[in-house]
Amino acid sequence: MYRQIDDFLQEWSNASKGTLQVLQALTDDKLNQNIVEGHSTLGWLGWHLVGAAGYFSYLAGLKVPMIRQEDPVPTTAADIVTAYENIANGIKEEVAKLSNEDLLEVVNGFTAPMPKGALLRVLIDHQTHHRGQMTVLLRQAGLPVPGVMGPTKEMQ
Repeated sequence: MYRQIDDFLQEWSNASKGTLQVLQALTDDKLNQNIVEGHSTLGWLGWHLVGAAGYFSYLAGLKVPMIRQEDPVPTTAADIVTAYENIANGIKEEVAKLSNEDLLEVVNGFTAPMPKGALLRVLIDHQTHHRGQMTVLLRQAGLPVPGVMGPTKEMQ
């Protein structure tokens, strides 16, 4: 749980940069890559990261650009990247307006009421989870895997 705005902003800067690197590795022709038929595709996961960031932000009371749940997955990787950049920047700008005391405010979380600082922690954890799934699919698709948390095979 975050108790200091600056702590969240520093971690969000690193986390969103890593997610952006993964999204920038996508190509239009590989957006339908999945582990097996019927499972999440690279495109769906990337678009889910955009949507989930908006949803968690909404729960936290942040005013950021959101996609609608019924919006289809874009057919171009560039559209996913642009949408993520917009939401990531919006989160940074909105959280910077908060006070440390605001992080203690209890809001309706995804599954139960929780402090806003805890919900922002869940946002980053959720993003990290799906970013990890995407790195597996990038490798399976034959695309380069960015070194988000350290060097990858391509970097050695």
